Amino acid sequence: MQGKKPLFRQGGMGRCSKFQARRPACYSHSICFRVKSRDDNIQLIFSIIFRKQSLKILTVMRKIFVVAAIILSSQSHAQVFQQTNTDPKDSIETNERLFNSVLDQVVITANKYPRKQSQTGKVVTVIDRNIIEKLAGHTLGEVLNTVAGVTINGANNNLGTNQRISIRGSSDGNVLLLIDGIPVNDPSVITNYFDLNFINTSQIERIEILKGGQSTLYGSDAVSGVINIITKKAINNKPEIYGTAGVGSYSTFNGSAGARGQTKTITYNAFASTTTSRGFSSAYDSTGQNDFDRDGYRQYIVRAEIGLKITNDLQWSFFGNYSKYKADIDAAAFTDDKDFTAENKNWQTGSTIVWKHTNGGLHLNYHFNYINRFYLDDSSDKASFAYYSKSNYTGRTHFAELYENYKWKHFEFLAGLDYRKYNTNQVYNSISMFGPFDTEMDDTLAKMQQSSVYASVVYNNNGLNIEGGGRFNHHNVYGNNSTYTFNPSYLFEKKFKVFANVSSAFKTPTLFQLFDVFSGNENLDPENSTILEAGVEIYPSYNSRLRTTAFHRTTKNAIQYIITNPSTYEGHYYNTNEQENKGIEVEFNYEADKWHVQSSYTFTKGKVSSAYSESGDLLTKDTTYKNLYRVPDHAFNVFATYNFNKALSVSTLLKYLGKRFEPVYAAEPKQLDDYFTVDLAAQYHFSKNIKAFIDLKNITDKKYFDVLGYNSRRFNFSAGIQLSF
Repeated sequence: MQGKKPLFRQGGMGRCSKFQARRPACYSHSICFRVKSRDDNIQLIFSIIFRKQSLKILTVMRKIFVVAAIILSSQSHAQVFQQTNTDPKDSIETNERLFNSVLDQVVITANKYPRKQSQTGKVVTVIDRNIIEKLAGHTLGEVLNTVAGVTINGANNNLGTNQRISIRGSSDGNVLLLIDGIPVNDPSVITNYFDLNFINTSQIERIEILKGGQSTLYGSDAVSGVINIITKKAINNKPEIYGTAGVGSYSTFNGSAGARGQTKTITYNAFASTTTSRGFSSAYDSTGQNDFDRDGYRQYIVRAEIGLKITNDLQWSFFGNYSKYKADIDAAAFTDDKDFTAENKNWQTGSTIVWKHTNGGLHLNYHFNYINRFYLDDSSDKASFAYYSKSNYTGRTHFAELYENYKWKHFEFLAGLDYRKYNTNQVYNSISMFGPFDTEMDDTLAKMQQSSVYASVVYNNNGLNIEGGGRFNHHNVYGNNSTYTFNPSYLFEKKFKVFANVSSAFKTPTLFQLFDVFSGNENLDPENSTILEAGVEIYPSYNSRLRTTAFHRTTKNAIQYIITNPSTYEGHYYNTNEQENKGIEVEFNYEADKWHVQSSYTFTKGKVSSAYSESGDLLTKDTTYKNLYRVPDHAFNVFATYNFNKALSVSTLLKYLGKRFEPVYAAEPKQLDDYFTVDLAAQYHFSKNIKAFIDLKNITDKKYFDVLGYNSRRFNFSAGIQLSF
């Protein structure tokens, strides 16, 4: 039985279904599902909401909103260009304000210090608080899915679904998530990505998405881009109390409350939120006769931050964050499980010291991230070969960074160093027809560290912007590697910008890939990528922007699980294949007093060249095959808001995803149908302090699959209030 052990256990797949967790080769393409919510305290309320009369009303509303959404989107197309014919001389200040606040926002992520978007050739997209509030009923994954080139697999499934981030067709773990500029990840997961279920949109002030290879500034995993989640901060001297409360389909409740403010020397922000839902069956019942149970979800978040102004130039801040969620998990695609649950916890704490001077500033950051994932299947309901299974995964990350930015005439300099340390404990126990099975990976073995130095120089003068930089990284297991970036751009009188990016990026082997007792390989090298971008950005008027970007990414030494013994499925991780992704993005933004419109189209293609199949089996010869699993060739988004007056606004979100391919272990991929969905939302301000919202999603009740064998949300709604005093 020794050779078959990899079939029973996969250390980094605790979030996944039991069937998926047995095969390491499937992990990079798997999606996992979610805690049975046993608490029905608010069930009585929702039984009233969902009685037959209410359902009839919602059905009529849905039909009306379909027509309204079409009219709204068509009128946005017509009126957008009518409004641009107004004479700019009549509202010079308004025009400049719109250009600076909407189309030319100050961003942090592009250079690690504030710069206007017009002053960088990097491709940055900003989701500000206004958009997040307009999409009040949407989760973080759904909000990110509105951005060109971004795909969040699992965002449209049941709450608690394991969500994977892809930018421009990248695979798991190749997008780096930042919280307030600090990298966060989970070293207990095979691909090292961070779980979006630990974040609630109520705690977010804005999001910056920076695409392309960004390893020079941000290190490992920043291969196809970085997503910077910027949390709420104190904004003025007056104390503020804020909160939200909402209900929705599937007996869902979402509530949050916070307080923030500042004095002459102290800033503070405290926040707490909870989300509960009875949910629906994560697994799809293909027969409709198996009575799959509902899979519930409970999320809790508490966060506190305090800042101290030591002098006018010296500031110190400290924060702590605790997130926890419980979720039900089904056994596999098309397969229910009534007693498989997950309980995942995340602790974060950190401190920052900033010394500002006339020409820049010095930044010192420390961050500690702890994640624990616990999965239990007591198997009173037996959905697989295991009668009982329990797994516990813990990951710890220490991150420290020191960097200085300095401006001199037309030059801006950045230099820094960072240190990262990771370790993990993983324990798995099961009982099946083969008897008991136990395995463990201890943090005395499963640990690694890396240290880096990096620098960049920016020249900016009369519209010309040139950036160059590099990073040298030392890893205690594989040794040294380095990256570079070169980014020229030119802005012609705020009317037309051309830009290009040439960069390299890397992803280090993860702890599981290096040290797993069955499949690990300590001789792995980092995955290395070369990224090319080129594009134009046009400002047809003071309040509109059109950006077109072509991209190409080549990855060498990509890590893959290779089966070395076909009879037992025993295998190891190796640097084996080469991946290529390319495509084009077209984005249009328009902002006026009445209208806000943003739309995008993305075309993506990808392929792999390897001597092994996606399942890790040896092929007869080197083969090239498609690798864009669950990523569409064509994707189109339109988000439009019309402000009827200062009190009432209505928004629509139109989304089209083309055909995708679903990986199937040891078989040909299956094609998923394309689909089109329509969401409609409305907000009403009773006063400057009280605002009500309603969010109707998938109002045509479209049935579709983002992941084969797992349900996506059909027509559903949420409604509530937002308060600020």
